[in-house]
Amino acid sequence: MDEKFNLFMETVDGRFRNFVNQINEYLTEKGCKCDKKKEKSGYVVSYVLSSKRTLATVDERFRSFVNQINEYLTANGCKCDIKLQKSGYVVSYVLNSSKRTLAAFVSRKSGMKLRIYPEHIQEYQSFLDTLPEKVKKEIRKASVCKRLINPDDCNPKCVMGYTFVLDGEQYQKCRYMAFQPTLSEENNPYIRQFLEKELQAG
Repeated sequence: MDEKFNLFMETVDGRFRNFVNQINEYLTEKGCKCDKKKEKSGYVVSYVLSSKRTLATVDERFRSFVNQINEYLTANGCKCDIKLQKSGYVVSYVLNSSKRTLAAFVSRKSGMKLRIYPEHIQEYQSFLDTLPEKVKKEIRKASVCKRLINPDDCNPKCVMGYTFVLDGEQYQKCRYMAFQPTLSEENNPYIRQFLEKELQAG
């Protein structure tokens, strides 16, 4: 244990120090990084899931690609946020400049997907015509955005989706369903291009 953690332990009720130690050992063994901060009210000790542990759940064929995307987005001003949900890990990339989420890796039964939030899609929507047919099919099947069609039909707190043209036809799709291609050898190059275009447009 390092000095900061020892100082934190001195502030813990003696009756519970052994338990706190057990929790610390369990979480760090499970791949969490221990982050310690001194605040006015006392120490705050956080446990953050590491990207290495998350990467272990990714299909071996695509781990290199996921690593590349992680490095690319973090190098271009994104903060990586990792959460464990029932369906698996959700790894989000949030732009430091605007605090909006640019993309998120999500686990599904069909495989790992990258959900993309292209706020500037209309500036480069012709790119959508170049996507693989399977990806286009998923976009067409995605849920419509009720708020775009009729604002009264949806929760006013729900963020509006996207209006765009694909192969000459206009769509209005839910922002959480519209663009989430599955990782594959065919799709991966387009996923990278998609992110590059969104960052360039922003």
